[in-house]
Parts: sequence; C-alpha cells; structure tokens
Amino acid sequence: MELWYTEKHTEDVKFSIKVSNHLFTGQSDFQRVDIFESDEFGKFLTLDGLMMVTEKDEFIYHDMISHVPMATNPNIKNVLVIGGGDGGTVRELTRYPSIEKIHMVEIDKMVVHVSREYLPITSSKLDDPRVTLFYEDGIEFVKNKPNTYDLILVDSTDPIGPGEGLFTREFYRNCFEALTEEGILVNQNESPYYEGDAREMIRASEKIKGIFPIAKVYQFHMPTYPSGHWLFGFASKKYDPIKDFNPSKWEEFGLKTKYYNRHIHIGSFMLPTYVKEMIESGSH
Repeated sequence: MELWYTEKHTEDVKFSIKVSNHLFTGQSDFQRVDIFESDEFGKFLTLDGLMMVTEKDEFIYHDMISHVPMATNPNIKNVLVIGGGDGGTVRELTRYPSIEKIHMVEIDKMVVHVSREYLPITSSKLDDPRVTLFYEDGIEFVKNKPNTYDLILVDSTDPIGPGEGLFTREFYRNCFEALTEEGILVNQNESPYYEGDAREMIRASEKIKGIFPIAKVYQFHMPTYPSGHWLFGFASKKYDPIKDFNPSKWEEFGLKTKYYNRHIHIGSFMLPTYVKEMIESGSH
C-alpha cells in the first residue's frame, strides 16, 4: 500500500508527496505536528497538515528571509526571530560573526523538540551561544520593547491558528516600535497566486505600508508551497533594499549560499506586473 501526504492548496487543487515513512505525529497545545520521510524531498515537517519545511528546499526560504536584510545592512547586531521553530532561519543568522544576539520566540515547544530530533539540517545552530530561545507568544513578546532590535524576522505560518495574530496592524506597529532607528522587518508575506493567499498578501502589504517609511515586497521560488511563487515583505525605517545595497560589503562575509546571491537580491524585488498591480491597487 502506498502512503501519500496530500495538502489542499485550494478547493480545487491538491499537492501530494509519496511518503516512505511517517516518523512522528503529536498534538501540541497549539497544533498537530508531523514529520514524514520521502524519497524526493527527504524529511519534512507539517503543522496541522500544512507543509512547513523539507530537507530538499528549505535552503531557499532560509536564504531569502535572512540574507536579503543582512546584505542591506551588514551592521545588524541584535536580531529577533518570531516563529521559525525548525531553526533554519537561526542557522543562517549564526553564519554572521558580526551578529551579537539572536532571540527566537516560538510559541510551540513541540516544533522545536521534533526539529532538533528529526531535522538537524535546520536545527543544528539552536545551541549557538548567541541564541536565546523563548517559548512564548511572539505577539506578546514584541510589545513594550522599544528600540531593541536591528532586525525582526517574522518566520510564521499562514494567518490561521497560532499564526493569525502575526498579520495584524497592531503587531506590525509593535515591531516598528521594537526596532532601532536603523531597523528592518522581514515578514512571511504569503503568495499572490491563489485567491485566498493573495488576499492575505495584499492585507499584510497594506498594513505595513501604513507604518514603515520604506515598504517593499520580494519574491522567491518555493517548490513545496502553494503555487511555488512566494513572497516576503521588507520594511525599514532607514534602509532601501536596492538603493542601499552594497553587494561587495556583503561578499566580504565570504558566505557560501545555495540560492541567494547579489543578482537574486536585486532581481527578487522585480515583481511580475500582476503582483505589482495587486499591491498598488489593494485588490486582486
């Protein structure tokens, strides 16, 4: 008998991966957590049946959430990661010797626990001495922390279940306050392709544009996420990711990356016409 993992991308579209092994299943206080193994994508983590991370393509997401802001401002010292329980975002940040402190706030301890056990590919740097883990609600954590972080990365699930509050105007406003004068916010910004995702993408972009003087959207290709076309929001008090980008400065770090490079940095902000129009008009 064949075992398949299937995720519903819309009412009419499903995405499936043939599973060789179901390694873990558990119900935390917040969501159902599963680890599967497959020949094509290696081990992968799902939350409430939705794909979060696979061994095969995780590098794309984690490269793009971390290196784009770091290359825009290579002087970032204090970072807050909200979500990101698999550890991949923290792993990329720890590659920068210039970063002094990384706070990771993950609401669900089980996600971190199973990632440590089954996904060392992403969780390998959670014990770096600069990293402090907080098992708390990121929405509450970011309140009343004025002028604390140079970079906030919202490495969140979709705006349903535990991730819902990470897409509100109040949350983005609190992030703005928690950032230093040179602060950058990068947020998981959904996809423009299917209607449900596009609606959330437009809403998030509108809210952030109303708070930050610099607010842009950039794209990356994620094979295991709905439609494969996925976006991050980039917002800053000071730095423009194109005008202030100095690739030579970033290249001095000598990092070997699998997806990100100086050309992708600029190219990722060049959005397809339909996406630009959606963001500009606030409708799809």
